[in-house]
Amino acid sequence: MSRTDLIQHHYKFTFKYSSRSGISKLPKYRACALRSSYWKPGTDYKKKILDAVTGLVQSGDVIVVSEKAISTAMGRIVDESGIKPSLSAELISKVWMRKVWAYFLGPLTRLSRRNISRLKSYPLEDGAKHKQLSLFYAGPIDSLKHGSEGGIDVSNLPYSYACIPLSEPYRIADEIKSYIKRRTGVDVEVMIVDSDKTYSLFSFHMSSRPSFVKGIKCFSLFAFIFGRILRLRPRSTPVAVTSNGICAEEALQIAAVSNRVRGDGAGKTAWDVAEHFNVGVSQVSWEMLESIAHYPLVIVRRVR
Repeated sequence: MSRTDLIQHHYKFTFKYSSRSGISKLPKYRACALRSSYWKPGTDYKKKILDAVTGLVQSGDVIVVSEKAISTAMGRIVDESGIKPSLSAELISKVWMRKVWAYFLGPLTRLSRRNISRLKSYPLEDGAKHKQLSLFYAGPIDSLKHGSEGGIDVSNLPYSYACIPLSEPYRIADEIKSYIKRRTGVDVEVMIVDSDKTYSLFSFHMSSRPSFVKGIKCFSLFAFIFGRILRLRPRSTPVAVTSNGICAEEALQIAAVSNRVRGDGAGKTAWDVAEHFNVGVSQVSWEMLESIAHYPLVIVRRVR
C-alpha cells in the first residue's frame, strides 16, 4: 500500500467520529486513530509518531498520545515478580480488595458483576506485590483503589510488568511538538492521555489520577467513588497538553473522542487481556501483544 493509499485508508475508515460537548462554544471534532506496532522498551517513540503523522496532520491538529505507550517505550516498567510485599500490602490485598471492594465499594460504585467476582478472588501473592509497588510510587490513598493506582497500569503489558506514569508529561508533550515542527514544519498541539477517568459536574472536574491540565483536580480514590455514586460524566484523563488555549473542558472532550476511536487493545484490564489470549494473567508475552492491533496515536481535528 502506497503512502497515498494509506492516507486515504485512514481518512475514509477511521476519520469518522464526531462529538459535540454540551457546551455550545466548543467545536465538533473528527478523529483518526493511527495503527502502530507495539512500543516495547527502547522504541524511538518520537520517530514512530513522526512517521505515523507525516502527510496526515495539518496546522492546529491535536496529536493525542497514550501515556502508557510512551512510558513503556521509555522503559518505565517494573517487574512485579521480584517485589517483596510488606504487611500493609498483604492486608490491602487480602482484606481491602477481597472484602471491602468486593462486598461494599464494588456494588456501591456499580462495578460489573464480572469485576466484582474478580475482586472476590483477587490474587493474594501477586496482588500484594502490586499493592507494594502502588504504595511506593503512588502512596497509601491511591493504593486503596481497585486498579490503576495513581496511574500505574498493568493492562496490555506482558508477564508481571507494571507501567509507571510519566513524571513530567508536559515536558514530553513539548518535546514531541517541537520535534514534529522541526521535521515537518507543521504546528500541531500534543496531548498525552490516560484511560483513567475524570468525572465532571458542570465546570468542576475531578480525576482519579494526577493531571497537569489546569482545571482538573486529582481526588484519587474519592474521585472514582463519588464520580460513580453520583453518576457524574466520566471521560479519559488528559495528563498534559501543549496549548494554553485548550481549556479543561475541551481537553476532556478531545480525550474522550480519542479514546472512543482508539479502543482498548487486547482488553481494558489485565484479566481481559489474559482471557483474550486464553492464558494466565502473568503469562501474556511480548509476542502475544505484538500480534494484535495497537493505536497509540490519534489525530483530532476541529471541524470548522
